Amino acid sequence: METQNEVLSFDTYWQVLKRRWLGICGMFLAFFLISTLPLSLKKPDYLAEGKLLFEKTNKISSLTGVGTELGKLESVAQDQSNPLNTEAEVIRSLPVVQKTIDRLQLKDDKGLPLTPKKFIEKLTVKDIEKTDILQVSYKDMNPETAAHVVNTLMAVYLEHNVSSQRTETAAARKFIEKQVPKAESIVRIAEAQLAEFKEKNKVVALQEEATRSLEVLAELQKQISQTKSQMANTNSQSQEIRKQLGMNSQHAIAMTSVNQSTGVQDILKEVQQGESQLAARRTVLHDTHPEIINLENKLEALKKILQQRVKQAVGNNNTDVKDKLQAGALQQQLTAELVRLESTRLGLISQADALSNLQFEYRQRLNTLPRLEQQQRQLERKVQAAQSTYSLLLQKLQESRIAESQTVGNASQLAKAQVPDEPLSSSWMTVSAGLLSILATLVIIFILEAKDKSIKTVDEAKELIGFTLLGVIPSFGKSKKYTRGYEELELYRSRLIVRDTPRSPISEAYRMLRANLKFMSADKELKVIVITSSVPGEGKSTVAANLALAMAQMERKVLLVDGDLHRPVQHKIWDLTNTQGLSNVIVGQAEIKTAINKVMDNMDNLDVLTAGVVPPSPASLLDSKRMASLMQSFAVNYDFVIIDAPSLNVAADAATLGQMADGVLFVVRPGVVDSVHAAIACDILEKSGQNVLGQVVNAVIPQNESHSYYYFTKESDFQESFVATTRK
Repeated sequence: METQNEVLSFDTYWQVLKRRWLGICGMFLAFFLISTLPLSLKKPDYLAEGKLLFEKTNKISSLTGVGTELGKLESVAQDQSNPLNTEAEVIRSLPVVQKTIDRLQLKDDKGLPLTPKKFIEKLTVKDIEKTDILQVSYKDMNPETAAHVVNTLMAVYLEHNVSSQRTETAAARKFIEKQVPKAESIVRIAEAQLAEFKEKNKVVALQEEATRSLEVLAELQKQISQTKSQMANTNSQSQEIRKQLGMNSQHAIAMTSVNQSTGVQDILKEVQQGESQLAARRTVLHDTHPEIINLENKLEALKKILQQRVKQAVGNNNTDVKDKLQAGALQQQLTAELVRLESTRLGLISQADALSNLQFEYRQRLNTLPRLEQQQRQLERKVQAAQSTYSLLLQKLQESRIAESQTVGNASQLAKAQVPDEPLSSSWMTVSAGLLSILATLVIIFILEAKDKSIKTVDEAKELIGFTLLGVIPSFGKSKKYTRGYEELELYRSRLIVRDTPRSPISEAYRMLRANLKFMSADKELKVIVITSSVPGEGKSTVAANLALAMAQMERKVLLVDGDLHRPVQHKIWDLTNTQGLSNVIVGQAEIKTAINKVMDNMDNLDVLTAGVVPPSPASLLDSKRMASLMQSFAVNYDFVIIDAPSLNVAADAATLGQMADGVLFVVRPGVVDSVHAAIACDILEKSGQNVLGQVVNAVIPQNESHSYYYFTKESDFQESFVATTRK
């Protein structure tokens, strides 16, 4: 689709050039003469050239390995532009140019100091393809001045190149010197933070500590399990002994304390002896006997002493001990074993608690180790980054100091400018003037073309008007334009092409039009048609006359009516008198039979009704009942009636006649009608409700068209094309 649009666009431009070739040639010559005139009056210029060689890196820096990045030719642009172009712009920069002007004290034609703008206009700096060389050129009317300017400019640039690199190196050194103390301070702060972190969290080696903690936790878990096992064993033994003794651990401890107390046992023996004596004396003495009373008192005193000593031995828990103050050896052994087991159990409980607490502490420490490791890594990274930055700054400081003392430019003068012997050739200026003239000519031509609103080609008529294309009539002669009114453009006597040259392409075009009208009336017979146009001069009368001839050649009875009561021309085309015609018949001054003329001896089926006397009000005559009845009479008596109506932009007669006819045939002539008048005419036809059969493009110049098949196709081919168009 794009290729087709490009072809159409090229054809359009080509047609514009063909139509206006004479004006194009004239304007080009005028512009070319104006452009080349100053060249003949101007003094010749001389061009001096010098060359600068650039190295990608500094040779001294490459040898020493220090400052290799300084003065390196690289592009910072993402598109990898040529760095030589950057250096060329430096040469053309204001500081370098102004210094050259001041050093040579250059003057312009008026004796004033040369401005940098005029200097740059004479200066050319370009790179030689596939090399690292810049060519510096300067043109001047004085050849020696041109050579001096080039050499001085290159010298100034080389000085600028060296000084700028030294300035950059010094600036870098000063910047690094300011950054070194800051970097050192950052290192110290980072190291202090790391040391404080280790001291606060008691960190030595977190990874080793984590490994050791896991081992300790495993060992503690093992010991806790063993302790719990021992506790279970001790509890089972203790429960068995308590069942045998019938006492708890507290009673067992109390019994052991009493059994192991010498004072309690001694008093217990005395109590037992007193009880034995009292029992023995009661066998022989009465209870009231003084000896019995004395023994009872003594026994009571001993028991009180025993209670006191038991209380001292066991404390307040002596309730159940009084009855068990004297136990057997086995009971004493079991009691002692129960006490030992209870002591062991309490020790195991304390040991288990201690191990659990220690295990908890180790677990808590182990849980904090990942966070401590993360913090330590962050602090270590900060220390490492600070140390790396500090080391790099120290290294760059040393390099910048060395580079500052050894920096030289990476450009050198390859060739000095020599004084030119011959002036510049003006051929390129002539070519430039020619190109500029062509450009200016094309611009003006296309501006004129844009302002020209006339319809120029068949394609434009089809696109703008939009009616079905029924025929294309080629131009049959050179037009002659007159200075008065709206006279016809061709001689009247040469308009009947179908009669005079029946085998010409133009006659064939009218026969195509006749065939296409036949296709239009396939469903309904088409008998009366009105032929009109937008403006006078489009050849509607010629089309009407030749179409009538083409219809008559088909042995059909045809009537040609000149309905243009403003400027009738049919009587001139057929060389008839216009004393009696349509206007006379309408008002009743003449009969139809006497007003109608036979125009050809060998064709008795073609009649012509001229316009007659031009009335003061043509519209009232054509819009009368008499005219309507005449139209009906014409349709009854003739096979085909053609009415030559006035142009739509002159009068509304065509719209009036179209209401009485079977259809309207619209004539368009490229180069005569413009788009504005054509749009107005189409609007009139649409609003008046006319049955527009189609359009006929008249007087087409083949050279102005991009499609030559419009004029030389066969009648059958044209009919097939028309049928395809109407079906769409």
